[in-house]
Amino acid sequence: MTKKSKREINAKQRARQQRVRDEARNRRRPSRDDLARMLFWKMIMSARKHHLGRREALDRLRDEIVDGLELQGFDVRESEDVFEELTARYADGLFPFRPKRHLNSA
Repeated sequence: MTKKSKREINAKQRARQQRVRDEARNRRRPSRDDLARMLFWKMIMSARKHHLGRREALDRLRDEIVDGLELQGFDVRESEDVFEELTARYADGLFPFRPKRHLNSA
């Protein structure tokens, strides 16, 4: 049995990954990124809704998220900036996500 070339392995992996994405789309299955975005938005909206301790809650959340990102090797200041930018973008209360047109009924 001969060893497959890198090109063959990559082609097979691309085809497999496309099948996984197509199946997820057909099943209307959210990705972990979809869940994480929705969770983050809901947490910001919840902190804004409950005025008491709103900033403290977001600061605590930011610190925990940034600590986790730092453990993964991300820069602390950059991580804080991204958190604050997302918080500012989501804070207007409008639903910030683009429609998933591929999930709409045909």
